[in-house]
Amino acid sequence: MKISFLLHNAYGIGGTIRSTFNVAGALAARHEVEIVTLTRTLDTPSLPLHPKVSITPLIDLRSGVRSGDKGHPLLSQPSAHVPAAEAGGTKNFNALTDQRLSAFLAATDAEAVIATRPGLVVCLAEFGQDRYLRIGQEHRLYRTHKPEIRTACDTAIARLDAFTSVSEADAATHRAELPDVPALLTAIPNGVPPTGVEPSDGRAKLVVAAGRLIPVKRYDLLIRAWATVAARHPDWALRLYGRGPQQAALRKQIDDLGLADKITMMGAHAPIETEWAKGSIAAVTSREESFGMTIVEAMHCGVPVVATDCPHGPGEIITHGRDGLLVPVGDADAIAAGLCKLIEDDELRLSMGAAARASAERYAPARIADHYQDLFDRLRQRRATAPAGLPTPG
Repeated sequence: MKISFLLHNAYGIGGTIRSTFNVAGALAARHEVEIVTLTRTLDTPSLPLHPKVSITPLIDLRSGVRSGDKGHPLLSQPSAHVPAAEAGGTKNFNALTDQRLSAFLAATDAEAVIATRPGLVVCLAEFGQDRYLRIGQEHRLYRTHKPEIRTACDTAIARLDAFTSVSEADAATHRAELPDVPALLTAIPNGVPPTGVEPSDGRAKLVVAAGRLIPVKRYDLLIRAWATVAARHPDWALRLYGRGPQQAALRKQIDDLGLADKITMMGAHAPIETEWAKGSIAAVTSREESFGMTIVEAMHCGVPVVATDCPHGPGEIITHGRDGLLVPVGDADAIAAGLCKLIEDDELRLSMGAAARASAERYAPARIADHYQDLFDRLRQRRATAPAGLPTPG
């Protein structure tokens, strides 16, 4: 079976790219797999990709490439199909992306095509062919999209064979909002590979947090919580990894609270797994997480996570009290209490770390590839028993 994953830019470093590469590599053990990237911006991908997975670029935007597409007149003309809010004017989707996607989807010999963001889902519905399985993915939350993107995506989903969310809760939202669509609406989590580093021994007096420094991550709450933790446990430290627009504001907050010797802003670090393993506890304080790859990364390293029970990922990944702790969203005191609970109980911290490592195995890419194989088999069975070209409701 040949499987094509549609990515907007496979040369970036985002979570959707990482999870797609992970699962594509696992599926390549049993299928022919290609990454079809709408745009190419570098000579080689920034993230590691399994050697059996090929990359097919549709538009070459590399600088200094004479045969590339920079300066193509269609780049400045709007897409006829993708909403402006998703298209970013003409930056993300435009008349040239319409043309190249239409041509690819008409000619591909793939047996399954998987679109990984709303604009690609819209184009797959518009240009896709009945001869292959058409599958869309949601890597965010149903209600986080702007209305025009949500409307376009909902309309597109009705023309697909299946649409997957990364959490059961978000899949349930899609089913509730789209009760009559024929597409199969289901959940398949992201694949996160086990780390090759030595797991944490749980003895270091260090808490680790990592992610983009943006408002949704609520690192301001973590810093406030750490003021309480530091007062009770001055020998413990917090390291915060990542870059983003809130960096200066967070640094000022740390200084204003007199925590400069307790919290270190480490900047971005790759690979992050080595840094998770240096800690004994991980902290995730977001107001929403569609999945929570950082949670699984930390758990793979044997590090228990204290996370806000936000929509929707943390509560599906963490079993409260067994392999981590869930605390109320937006509550700095509760975050501090959760951290102190694990700091003050060595036995609990160590047992949760071991349980976290075992629990994370269910997100290994090979396991997630099994979910996709089950989906392909189910969709082919539905097609075999449905009227030609008409998927049956899930």
